[in-house]
Amino acid sequence: MHLGSNGKVVEIKDICANFTTDMIGNTAFGVRVNSLQDPKATFREYGRMIFDYDFARSLDFTIIFFFPNLVKYIKPKFFGKKPTQFLRTVFWDVINQRIESGQKRGDLIDVLIEMKEKYKDDETLTDFKFNDDDLVSQAAIFFTGGFETSSTTMSFTFYELALNPAVQNTLRAEIHDALAKTDGKITYDMVMSLPYLDMVVSETLRKYPPLGFLDRVCLADYKVPNSDLVIEKDTPVFISVIGSHYNPEYFPNPEKFDPLRFTEEAKNSRPSYVYFPFGDGPRVCIGMRLGLMQSKLGLIQILKDYEFSPCEKTRIPMVLDPKALTTTALGGIHLNIRKATTVAG
Repeated sequence: MHLGSNGKVVEIKDICANFTTDMIGNTAFGVRVNSLQDPKATFREYGRMIFDYDFARSLDFTIIFFFPNLVKYIKPKFFGKKPTQFLRTVFWDVINQRIESGQKRGDLIDVLIEMKEKYKDDETLTDFKFNDDDLVSQAAIFFTGGFETSSTTMSFTFYELALNPAVQNTLRAEIHDALAKTDGKITYDMVMSLPYLDMVVSETLRKYPPLGFLDRVCLADYKVPNSDLVIEKDTPVFISVIGSHYNPEYFPNPEKFDPLRFTEEAKNSRPSYVYFPFGDGPRVCIGMRLGLMQSKLGLIQILKDYEFSPCEKTRIPMVLDPKALTTTALGGIHLNIRKATTVAG
């Protein structure tokens, strides 16, 4: 990145999305995407399309979420028609190539090939018939969930660090100290063992959870404690993640960015179920660990060498896009980036 003496203004969300698209493309599909070198790479372009919302897409989502019984008749596309066709084509190209070559990479594609062979003739599956589109949908969900949520978490973290330079300096010092112990190598164990980094990412996910709500279905009649309300079986339930994360009873002064909310002592002082950026229970986000690792890796890679500050285009306070399904900054996140001047110590 070519920076002048005063740095350079960048739209950090797009840069983060290029980084995570490259990682997920390799992990989920076993292909080199090269979005960082070529921001208009085909994979990246279709990734953008998935999160472009218009009236037609809003109708699709309304049917999928609120009228699921109509899906088999109207056949709305969760990802949009063009991205769906692209992902299906790429997926089967990779699958067939992998089967013909016999190559094993230990990635998602290998797992899905094993599933395909294991369940294709399984007569015990009376209520569910495993077909080829089920494989495509698993890879597609893994791809979209992986690149979008991780890039969003990274970009919102950079935004908050730009507004909170003391937090940024403390985090960079922790990163430099860790790198000094590994001779500059970024390893998995190092990425996952930095306590302050974990606190910073956790606080970002509190303020900006990838999804502002969770949707579930009640499995049995349930009487809400201390009330006369009974939620009947099969009732759709929407849970406000943002509402819980901004509850001042558990997170005082909730608009403030404060990583110290996630010290072990602070976490133990409140109920565990008030913080759930990836959901909770048996349907907790399957990509949670990969998403966190990916986000932390990207933060370390950039913060070890660069620092962020607000610029004239930075929205303060943050304004979220009301039309987006995921938590998205309206108009992107513009920050000034320059070579870091602070050092560990």
